[in-house]
Amino acid sequence: MAAVTPLLTTEGLSRYFGGLRAVDGVNFSLDEGEIRAIIGPNGAGKTTFVSLICGRILPTAGTITFEGRDVSALPAHRRVGLGIAYTFQITSIFSNLTVFDNVALAVQNAMRRNRSGGRFDEREMARRVGGALDRVGLTERFDTTAGTLSYGHQRLLEVAMGLALKPKLLILDEPTQGLSDAEIASFCDLVRDIAKDATVLLIEHNMDVVMDLAHTITVLANGSVLSEGTPDRISADEAVQRAYLGT
Repeated sequence: MAAVTPLLTTEGLSRYFGGLRAVDGVNFSLDEGEIRAIIGPNGAGKTTFVSLICGRILPTAGTITFEGRDVSALPAHRRVGLGIAYTFQITSIFSNLTVFDNVALAVQNAMRRNRSGGRFDEREMARRVGGALDRVGLTERFDTTAGTLSYGHQRLLEVAMGLALKPKLLILDEPTQGLSDAEIASFCDLVRDIAKDATVLLIEHNMDVVMDLAHTITVLANGSVLSEGTPDRISADEAVQRAYLGT
């Protein structure tokens, strides 16, 4: 039986800010179809690590490989074109535009960068926007000004902006932060649905969400991998308990 090639790998991935080693020699492997959670105490390097993966910042050392291709030096928009989408920890939307226009803008930018020439297909853009809004449950709010949405709906809008790019890998940074219990439950259902056709990598502090969703958990501490394994293994790991779970 042939070995399965991981969707994403990092080898010796590091990012230093002066004397601060925010990410320090991380070796990481993510399989297609996974829901992977990254956890760790504040300052562990989680957001820096996923920022390196999506190209918002470039590494000091090490490599990032996506679908067998070294993407370490590629800018963020090139990685979007390859299928890596990222939603921010702090909601990043255009509050004065409608829900539809927010998603359309993301799709238009991606389609313009990726097309090799010819006429821009507005029907394809509208189809992708509509499909993304339907998937997150915002279809009926398509003409609502984004800034008037509840915080929970703004988070869903940002996910829709990522889904409309048709990602192979969707990175979610603290997606349930600020959501009610009911919104969190709905969001978990959405993530499971997304995982049917995209790999999901999430940073999350809510341990109930992590244990419920993740197939595998990677624990970062001081910029390095402290532990990795199934939810059951991680919850029983004494080093993780000391560093993160507080016991």
